[in-house]
Amino acid sequence: MVQYGLDYTRCRWIMPLLLGLAMIFGIIALVGWGWVNSETRPFVQQGSLWRLCTEREEWECISLMDFAWGKAAAATFFVGFVIIVICFALAIIAFAIPTLRFNFIRGIGGLCFVAAVFSLMGLVIYAVMVSKYLRENYPGNIRNELSWSYGFGWTMCLMGIGLGFFLCCLPLYEDHILGNVKPYYA
Repeated sequence: MVQYGLDYTRCRWIMPLLLGLAMIFGIIALVGWGWVNSETRPFVQQGSLWRLCTEREEWECISLMDFAWGKAAAATFFVGFVIIVICFALAIIAFAIPTLRFNFIRGIGGLCFVAAVFSLMGLVIYAVMVSKYLRENYPGNIRNELSWSYGFGWTMCLMGIGLGFFLCCLPLYEDHILGNVKPYYA
């Protein structure tokens, strides 16, 4: 891995770039309307992390913040997003310093894991409770799908896990990255 392209000078901005991408996916998940969709007549539903709307004759929306599970899902996912934003800012600082502090980078990796756990809790709470709510309040064979914005939330969560592993393992290659190892030619 180190031999084939993990050069510190070329790759120092890849981690902050990927954290920024995870942050963008989190923004899309927070503001998107595609968390849950249903096209089953007579109840057509569309929902976000914040509201759930149903079309019978006209659209009726309820706030998910009126339910304890809605507040819990939104709060835990939002906390995970805020921690990703903090990791992004810390990664910009860590990789901008000429002398790379590997313990600092390992701490950022740990924060990525914490962010992934919080966002995972929010995603699971939302999926379980919104499907239970819809099943109880709208009888019949209604088929609800978790949609594109929910997928962006999962993408942010999985990127947090992957970046956490990479940032925690990066200090193992400190000498290789900084060029302190004598090259070996076979």
